[in-house]
Amino acid sequence: MKVLKFGGTSVGSPQRMKEVSALINDGKQKIVVLSAMSGTTNSLVEIASYLKKNNREAANVCINRLRHIYKEHVGNLHAKPEFAQRTMQFLLGTFDNLLTMVSRDYTPELEKEILAQGELMSTNMVIAYLQEQGIKATLIPALDYMMIDENGEPDLHYIKEHLKDILKKQPGYEIYLTQGFITRNRKGEIDNLQRGGSDYTACLIGAAVGAEEIQIWTDIDGMHNNDPRIVEHTTPVRQLNFEEAAGWPISARKSCTPPAFSPPATPECPFACSIQWTPKRRERSSTTRCAVARLRLLQQRTTSLPSKSFPHACSSPRASCARCLKSLKRTTRASTW
Repeated sequence: MKVLKFGGTSVGSPQRMKEVSALINDGKQKIVVLSAMSGTTNSLVEIASYLKKNNREAANVCINRLRHIYKEHVGNLHAKPEFAQRTMQFLLGTFDNLLTMVSRDYTPELEKEILAQGELMSTNMVIAYLQEQGIKATLIPALDYMMIDENGEPDLHYIKEHLKDILKKQPGYEIYLTQGFITRNRKGEIDNLQRGGSDYTACLIGAAVGAEEIQIWTDIDGMHNNDPRIVEHTTPVRQLNFEEAAGWPISARKSCTPPAFSPPATPECPFACSIQWTPKRRERSSTTRCAVARLRLLQQRTTSLPSKSFPHACSSPRASCARCLKSLKRTTRASTW
C-alpha cells in the first residue's frame, strides 16, 4: 500500500479536487492524506486571531465570507443533487459550529479546534465526490488514530495500533482518505502537528502501515539548488539520499516541510519527496515519470526514478558514489547558501 499526500493547492478548487480524484483512481489500494483547501487555514487563523482580540464581529464576518466561498464550491463539485446536499449539510454544520466557537472565550485549545476545521471540510468534500463517481473509497478520521504525547511528539505505538485496527475493520476499499495536520493530544483535545503537518502525517501513516512508498504530491518540481523565490533559473536536484535531503536548506525544499524528515519512517519505506503535479502536466506526472528524489530512509541508498537525463540509479550503501556526484555536478548550478 502506498501513502499519497496532496497539499492545499492540489485541492484548492472543485476542479483540482476532481483532478486529484481522477489521479488516485487507478484501482490500487492506497491511503490519501489531504490538507485544507488553499487559503482556508489562513482564514481560520484570522478568525482565531479576531477571537483572541475579543473582536467577535470581525470573526463572524470572516466565517460568513468563508461560508459563501464553500457554498459556491459545492455547486461546482457535484453533479448529483443528493451528494451536493450531503456535502452542503456537512459544511453548514461546520460553519454553525465555528459560529458557536467564536461565541466562547478564547483559549489556545479552542484555537486549535478552529484550525482543524479546514482539513475536516476538504476531506468530506473529496470523499463525497469520490463516492459520487462510484469509487470504492472511505473516510478514516485522523482524530480516531493520530495522537501526540505530553511533549507534542507523535505517539507512534498508539498511531500504529489504532490505524491498523481501523483498516482491519474497513477492508476492501481502494482509497482510504484521511486528514493531514490534525491530531488529538493526551487529554483527548483536538491538536495539530503545526504548519507543514500534513507532510508529517503522511510519513507517520507510512511508518505505521509499513507503506510501500510515501509520496508528497505538489506543484513544485522537487528540491532546488537554491531558493527559486530569490534566485532565477534554479534547477531541481534529482538525486539525494535522506541525510542530504534533511540537511538541504528549507528555502530550497519547499516541496517537503521539515517534520517530514523526522525519524518515524522505516527503512522499508521509500520516500518520494516531490512529485510535480499540475493540471497541464497531469498525464506525465500521474505516471510518476517526472524526476523525483526517492529517498530510502536509514539505508543511505541514493536512487532515482528512471529518466533519460538520469539513467544511473545508485545502490551503493555510501551517502553518494562518484557516479551520483558526477550526475549532480552536471545538473546543479553552483550556488551560495
